[in-house]
Amino acid sequence: MFKSISQNSSAEIIEKKSKFIANVFYVESVQEAEEKIKEVKRKYYDAKHNCFAYSIFSEEGEINRFSDDGEPSGTAGSPMLNIINSQKLYNVLVVVTRYFGGILLGTGGLVRAYTLSFKEALKEAGEVLKELGVRAKITISYQDLDKFKYYLKQQNIDFIEAEYNENIDCIVDIPKEELEKIKTKQDLNFEIKNITIVKEKYINRNL
Repeated sequence: MFKSISQNSSAEIIEKKSKFIANVFYVESVQEAEEKIKEVKRKYYDAKHNCFAYSIFSEEGEINRFSDDGEPSGTAGSPMLNIINSQKLYNVLVVVTRYFGGILLGTGGLVRAYTLSFKEALKEAGEVLKELGVRAKITISYQDLDKFKYYLKQQNIDFIEAEYNENIDCIVDIPKEELEKIKTKQDLNFEIKNITIVKEKYINRNL
């Protein structure tokens, strides 16, 4: 289990006529992070700098990368990565785009502007705990739907959607531990007809 952001976000500040646009993303792999960086660079193709930092929680361990993208060394990517690490956030990417306003900010001014724009975006993103779980399709009867949804609410399990066929296929994001409990519990007031694992994924848990 680790701490991450609850949603993607953005923020914009002006520092001595330079515009800093921070975009923060939840990402689950280096490949996804690099694709998001490319997307931001395409969107702000006319900007002089698109600096980034990210930290990924992986089976191989923690992966940290950053770039100053032409800014003086240590004034953009590294300070933003320091914020990510100091707050113990994982699977977080920040890309801050700078439109130069014609006034030099100096190293201190650059560090302040990049970190401030990032912090403003983080406020909007919020924080959440992430846990490795699964997206599962749990099949129940029509008469058990309300009971099943009440159980999910009590256990803080995310109900995604329902597919109405002969029975109801409920798509849920559930911790592996909770899924095992459902499989083995004998005192449930609803009947589970089938469980299919769709994929493994990180799911949100309350802080």
